[in-house]
Amino acid sequence: MLQDGSRVRHPTLGAGTVQFLQQDLAVVEFDNSGLQRVPLADLEALQHSMAVAARDSWDPPLPTALRVLGECIVSANDAWGVFSPSRIDLLPHQLWVCRKVASEWPARWLVADDVGLGKTIEAGLILSSALSRGQVKRVLVLCPASLVTQWQERLFEMFDLRFCTYQPGEDSPRLPFFNLFDHVIASIHTLRLDHRGRRERLLEAPPWDLVIVDEAHHLNRDEQMGATQTFSLVQDLCQAGRVGSMLFFTGTPHRGKDFNFFSLLELLRPDLFSASRPTFRQLPLLGQAMIRNNKYSVTDLKGERLFREPLVRQETYRFSPAEAEFYERVSDFIQRGLAYSRTLDQTRGQAVQLVLVAIQKLASSSVAAVLRALRRRVARVEASQERRSALAVRLEEARALQDEGRDEELSAMEEELFDLSREVPLMEQELPYLRDLIQAGERIVRETKIERLVEVLDGPFAGRPVLLFTEYKATQACVMEALHRRFGQGCCTFINGDEALEGTSDGARGACTVRVRRSEAAAAFNAGRVRFLLSTEAGGEGIDLQEQCHSLIHIDLPWNPMRLHQRVGRLNRYGQTRQVEVILMTNPETVESRIWEILNEKISAIGKAFESVMEEPEDLFPLVLGMTAPGFFPGLFSEATTRARGLDAETSLRDWFDSRTATFGGQDMLKTVRELVGSAARFRFQDSCAQIPRVDLGELKPFLLGMLRLHRRRVQEQDGGLSFVTPEPWLALQGVRRRFDGLHFDRSRKDARTLLAGVGTRVLDAALQEARGFSGVITALPTLQRPLLVFRVQDQVTVKPSAVRFSVVAVEVGLPGGQLRLLRDWEVILALCAAVESKGVGEDGEQPTASGPLVEECQKRGAAFLSERFQELDLPFQAPKAELLATLWPRTQE
Repeated sequence: MLQDGSRVRHPTLGAGTVQFLQQDLAVVEFDNSGLQRVPLADLEALQHSMAVAARDSWDPPLPTALRVLGECIVSANDAWGVFSPSRIDLLPHQLWVCRKVASEWPARWLVADDVGLGKTIEAGLILSSALSRGQVKRVLVLCPASLVTQWQERLFEMFDLRFCTYQPGEDSPRLPFFNLFDHVIASIHTLRLDHRGRRERLLEAPPWDLVIVDEAHHLNRDEQMGATQTFSLVQDLCQAGRVGSMLFFTGTPHRGKDFNFFSLLELLRPDLFSASRPTFRQLPLLGQAMIRNNKYSVTDLKGERLFREPLVRQETYRFSPAEAEFYERVSDFIQRGLAYSRTLDQTRGQAVQLVLVAIQKLASSSVAAVLRALRRRVARVEASQERRSALAVRLEEARALQDEGRDEELSAMEEELFDLSREVPLMEQELPYLRDLIQAGERIVRETKIERLVEVLDGPFAGRPVLLFTEYKATQACVMEALHRRFGQGCCTFINGDEALEGTSDGARGACTVRVRRSEAAAAFNAGRVRFLLSTEAGGEGIDLQEQCHSLIHIDLPWNPMRLHQRVGRLNRYGQTRQVEVILMTNPETVESRIWEILNEKISAIGKAFESVMEEPEDLFPLVLGMTAPGFFPGLFSEATTRARGLDAETSLRDWFDSRTATFGGQDMLKTVRELVGSAARFRFQDSCAQIPRVDLGELKPFLLGMLRLHRRRVQEQDGGLSFVTPEPWLALQGVRRRFDGLHFDRSRKDARTLLAGVGTRVLDAALQEARGFSGVITALPTLQRPLLVFRVQDQVTVKPSAVRFSVVAVEVGLPGGQLRLLRDWEVILALCAAVESKGVGEDGEQPTASGPLVEECQKRGAAFLSERFQELDLPFQAPKAELLATLWPRTQE
């Protein structure tokens, strides 16, 4: 007779628990599909596992063990995502992030892990686990345009998740793009503008179960200036009720203003945070919404730290007489231009200043870079005039790029401003000065920086793969030519925003334009087919280059130190087996190098200040940089050029620097960073080591083999992969193939054509669904040493549900009257894998191997023991309730 709480099985929906009865209907919470209303006649009552002690026969060992194993697999994956079919080894902190996010659903978290810790992997784990639970169907990923393709490729290559990218040309009122696709990756900077009604269509589309925002620090809201368009876009989505769960990812969550930071958190958790509320009242709440893991504190499963600080040193070079004269002339030209800009109206004056800053940065990169820009400006000034309104628009865009810290796009625009600003002279009688500069530059027959670079590649870095960074394509082309001359054609490739490089040589046709896709260049470098990779800031984020390389050279010094950190992050990330070595090319004769030297001293002092107050090693410098206004460092370097002229004593430059940077790294900033780190949730190996699953995809193999054995399927195994004809019942699940050839369980197989088995792989999901519907609740297994009481724990509170539907735990009972020990789901998996592989585990019912009273006593002791120890399991349940799932007894007692 069915009643509320009865365990039942449905022929297609599987096992579940009756919630309440309605005449001929029952509302059942099914393990796989949630609440459903079904006819009573379709339900089969499952025997209660606590009422089997006195039975004359026990259940068949193999299906009973497979049932428990299936429940444990789902339990472990719900919480940790540990069985997600990703093609990369999973690290403890990544599993921990997945579990933290899954502790409450819908989920709202700001994940602020350091560069190189695998934010895409964390997102993929959370996503694939949520998809396998059926809690997520529609997913929207918002990221900068430069990262759209990378997100698409990585989710497919790592997790076999297929996302389409938003195509504005395919979005129309007749065929609204966001209504047609459930898994979408889009550029947030494309969607921020309501061009042709695209934003309105996004807001009217069906709700998204999960929205992921990468580089979420672009969502700015200033106390005086108001919200940026990107902030407003996400805010409108939330206010329109179009967002279920939402995850923000950024390495620099705090941009120096508490109002901006808590506005970002208010988007996520308006129930906890408000930009208008005092900071001190909100900091203690950070642990409920913000996760921050540091590169130098994360570990492997043994507790060994994964990362080492890179070795950084300088290689100096000095100007030749011709270069020194040219540098002096450029500096003089900039000073004259700045003086002239102060006599102009605001728009024209800003245009002049932006162009002069660009000249200064180009000159510090290479003579080739600044010469190309100067020649192009002369040609365009002579040829025509541009409309002033177009210049004003581009100036506004340039200021926006600088405010949002989008340095790669800003660097590209700096060269464009030479063209757009040609109607605005840089000074009176500009053309004679420009021609004089060009003549001085053309007298330089060799660049000492490039020569010194080649010496380094021939000396300290001889024979090594090397990653080289510069800001400008002209410098890229110049260095590429030098490397081809010294090391031969085909020794290097490049990455830049245009995926094209002008003025290089292919060895046959002379100077030409070379085109290489970013992904192809990275693949060639990682595979060792080229020795050198020359990159602009387009390769500074979102690309992994550590497979072959541990050596990096900064050809020029970016005016934002954060870019140095991001560049090093391409090599100093998980998978790097050697200590990363970094070289900065500096010239002590330039103001830029002198400023860098003083800045490094201050950075070191900030690091020491942190060391004295932090318990564990931390790389907090990225957070300090992130709290600095985006325009601070460019302004510092630009102003230094004019301030330094005429100052002979180093102390004079240092005095100016100290006054200009008084707030950088100050006590208020350090205090804020410490509070952020101290309040945020974070992975600590010593706290979580006992909980982290020590299982992987390999533990799914015995389960699948056991299920195929039940169906009498012949399995061929070759090179670790399984080949078999799919059991007929599994074909009812959409997407399951009729035959599998080479189904693998090894994450190290990177070939995307290899089918990797995991939770979310349709054939495994079908096997799990069937196994969890088996009815066995008590059996004997020859591989067990002691009785094992397996419990299914659920939350009785459903107001704030966890993404974890249930947790499986077990109590191992020593006999007679011996000690009891708790086992987590992954520990039960390890115990039962040996059981289902044993030839002694059959498919027929067996005689009891223990008396009814003894079994009943053990069950009661185990239930009482578990109820007393719920807290140490750290389950994401407010009011946990345990139900005995199965009693597993050793076939031969001790």
